[in-house]
Amino acid sequence: MIFHLGQIVEHVRFGYRGVVYHCDEEFSLTDEWYDEMAKSKPPKNKPWYGVLVHGSTSATYVAQRHLMLSRNKNKIEHPDVVYYFDEFDGFEYRPRQLN
Repeated sequence: MIFHLGQIVEHVRFGYRGVVYHCDEEFSLTDEWYDEMAKSKPPKNKPWYGVLVHGSTSATYVAQRHLMLSRNKNKIEHPDVVYYFDEFDGFEYRPRQLN
């Protein structure tokens, strides 16, 4: 996998920024979701990531090939950031430790 939890990424095509909060080694949703949402048909056997989208309440599930590290390292404004991450170090977020 190229990305890890807490990294700030950008969608290559749509340009939105977000933070990676979930990583799958390969596609893990339903075939129905894939057929409806993954119009460019990215490979299912490559990594996919859950991303909290900056400036919204949305989260997306994105194929690795559609993401790149964001040059903009400003904090991500999303209400769920506090549930997944403890702090922001100026570059990325530190995942919250479960006790």
